[in-house]
Amino acid sequence: MKKGCVVCYVAAIILVTTLLQTCSVTAFFADAVPQPFVSPGHGFPGFNSMRHRNILRDEVTARLKELGNVSDSKDVLQRTFLSPAALAAGRLLAVWMKDAGLRTWEDELGNVHGRSDGANATAPALLLGSHMDTVIDAGRYDGALGIVTAIAAVKVLKVEGKLHQFPRPIEIIAFSDEEGIRFQTTFLGSSAVAGTFQPKHLKNVDARGISIGAALRAASHLGTTESVSSLKYNPASVWGYVELHIEQGPVLEAHGLPLGVVEAIAGQTRLTVRVHGSQGHAGTVPMSMRKDPMIAAAQSIVSIENICTHPEKGVGGSRGATAMSTAVNHAGAIVCTVGEIHSWPGASNVIPGEVMFTIDVRSKDDSDRETNVVRIEGGIHKICRKRGVRCSIERKHEANAIACAPGLNDRLHAAAQAAMKELPPFRNNVSALDDGGFTAPTLVSGAGHDAMAMASLTQVGMLFLRCTGGVSHSPAEHVQDDDIWAGSLALLHFMEGVLGDLSR
Repeated sequence: MKKGCVVCYVAAIILVTTLLQTCSVTAFFADAVPQPFVSPGHGFPGFNSMRHRNILRDEVTARLKELGNVSDSKDVLQRTFLSPAALAAGRLLAVWMKDAGLRTWEDELGNVHGRSDGANATAPALLLGSHMDTVIDAGRYDGALGIVTAIAAVKVLKVEGKLHQFPRPIEIIAFSDEEGIRFQTTFLGSSAVAGTFQPKHLKNVDARGISIGAALRAASHLGTTESVSSLKYNPASVWGYVELHIEQGPVLEAHGLPLGVVEAIAGQTRLTVRVHGSQGHAGTVPMSMRKDPMIAAAQSIVSIENICTHPEKGVGGSRGATAMSTAVNHAGAIVCTVGEIHSWPGASNVIPGEVMFTIDVRSKDDSDRETNVVRIEGGIHKICRKRGVRCSIERKHEANAIACAPGLNDRLHAAAQAAMKELPPFRNNVSALDDGGFTAPTLVSGAGHDAMAMASLTQVGMLFLRCTGGVSHSPAEHVQDDDIWAGSLALLHFMEGVLGDLSR
């Protein structure tokens, strides 16, 4: 062998040896890098979220943006019950449900359903979902987030080939009305499924005088008591209902964490007040001779604020002490809102003949809520009598506070913790809390949700997702993309746990 060749041969050996050593070192450090959490799945392979980021985060974010553009107004996001935009949103959600491997249909109250029978079509079903309607001038996450993340989680089951192995049916429901904006009656969609829909509500009319029954018929539904009553699910056919929703408050942001588990939802009462006075000319009727319903309404609204700021004054005896303690120790133990007010005829130079306003009262204690609603009603009647005007008060909506099911909450806590530990944006923060026995924060919801209505049908569980500044019911409503990822992944981990219940 020539000398030059020997040199080349030795150089080649050195190069190969160096490359092998480099690969070994790289492999060592690759093993040392924290890897995404992979749940054991009770005998089934876990789901590596890093492979499904495009579905659980990117696709959900894009779809929420697309759905947020489906509006009845070109200036703000507005999708009320059975409006053209609401119907279009339902069709879009049905397309995404089919993409996730679900068969779809729209029921007689405009709810959009997507269902997979899983491995046992006759087993009690797991229901997931939220509402597709919005308030006026809304944000894009309220309601829609719970539907789109559920679709994404189910789509991953399909991609992993596990959807048809699921031990029970999975059904996602996009409820047609939760906000109650158009007809001033909340939970129309979920109450029909739960079997608590009141047939009298079919006669409720919107601002244009269109009844719920007529609106249903205009949307190609029957709009009858029988057609709506037929939507009630048999409780034996349902295993539970789980809903992911933005928190609509600042607690999770204060914790620095994306997810929390809801232990209870506050009860609520909605009232419509009509004050009737004497319509007249603004320039010719002396102040002392007027029967002005606007002044009576204004005084009533101030009295409502006083009652709800000091709820303890309306409760005597030992309950008074309890209410005082609650009011002092828990800000917002009862909250009251006048959110809508209208006058007739609504002209600047006319003393109104009628004023209508709404009242929303909420508390996690049903007894305290009822006590203070009675105080509010009595105060309004007293003011109207003193001012010589007539008033009527109608209770439009009543929902008791509900407790979420401990068994579902345990599963949701585990799923939320697994999701937060798995994802790089949250892993370090959560790991730092582990030494103190970290669990996902537990919250009480002051806002109403479809889970309240569904609690009449089955056990319910809720996850809250952090929203920026706690802002909701506003175009400023915002959720970070990685927080969306955590929410979708938590739903997936929850279902993965159910997937492991094959022996049950």
